[in-house]
Amino acid sequence: MKKLVLLALTSALLFAAPLQAEVASDAVKESAPERYTVKKGDIANRYLSDPWRWPEIWQANQQVRNPHLIYPGDKLLLCHIEQRAVVAVDEGGGCEQVLANMSNKASVSGGSGSDKLNPQVRIEDLNLAIPAIPLKDIRAYLSDSRVFGADDFTKAPYVLSAGGKKVLAGQGDTVYVRGKDLPLGESFGLYRKGIRYDDPETKEYLGFEGEDVAAGRITALRDDVATFEIARNTQEVRIGDRLFATESRAVTPIFYPSTPEGVKAGRIIRIMGSLVNGGLNSVIVLNRGERDGVKQGNTFALYQRGAVVTDRVKEELIRLPSERAGLAMVFRTFDKVSYAIVLRASTVIAVGDEVRPPVSGD
Repeated sequence: MKKLVLLALTSALLFAAPLQAEVASDAVKESAPERYTVKKGDIANRYLSDPWRWPEIWQANQQVRNPHLIYPGDKLLLCHIEQRAVVAVDEGGGCEQVLANMSNKASVSGGSGSDKLNPQVRIEDLNLAIPAIPLKDIRAYLSDSRVFGADDFTKAPYVLSAGGKKVLAGQGDTVYVRGKDLPLGESFGLYRKGIRYDDPETKEYLGFEGEDVAAGRITALRDDVATFEIARNTQEVRIGDRLFATESRAVTPIFYPSTPEGVKAGRIIRIMGSLVNGGLNSVIVLNRGERDGVKQGNTFALYQRGAVVTDRVKEELIRLPSERAGLAMVFRTFDKVSYAIVLRASTVIAVGDEVRPPVSGD
């Protein structure tokens, strides 16, 4: 069972703090329930207009073990106090207790100064937390898909022969590969050159999609030619497919929604599984990556690019303003591009649509 260990500092002062978070009233939906018991589903959207602000809900709530992790059974209470929306863990005393806690906060000071912060270990079961996005729609892109630069493929070892007169191979077969740095017993993935990515604005070459073909390990080696045993395959292995070391990064099912900082607006350059259009839960590729400051969990507002029309007065072509189309969250980043999943869609999402850091109401 996968677990996350956190250190929490506790003291008499912290125990006296109110167990709630204040959120601007205009950020809370009119339809938000007064009481709610957490269950699987989109919890952030139940309360907030801006789901990336979900950690504000859990601010200072000691029962909630991580401001980004939501667990079935947690009880929430929505109160309106002094024109502020307050979402708290329901301890049984209702909004009156929340108000009392807030009042007590002002009267609790450092006391005698003898309070000590004692580290305690808390254990959280990540398998029980509710994911921020539907994992079934992105699982393959988390583990198998990769984006490469042109030089990466040129220098990578390649499939030399499938043995005998065969030109194709699959699971359980062995093929012969040639190249440098092929340690005996090492695991590799086989990839094929896929779609090329170019920046629609600057025309810069951003890389290309590496199609996942197979995976296996080196079982024998002689000079620069090695025997490669195929453990699994998604396509038939062909001569010329390239070997890349298996990524050592951990694939996490938990994503922390956040607002991009210092990231310029960009565009959708591909919609996975579609030639042009997509919608809710579609996986999209953005022309912004790690070098631009994009991080896993960043949310972007999507804008449908305005149509080009003819101004009959001035007799010229002009593009209409873009219109808001949805919201997406980045779940995987590369140097120059990122993968994101569409969490909201008010209209068709299309290649070329704009992506911008969200503002309130997006």
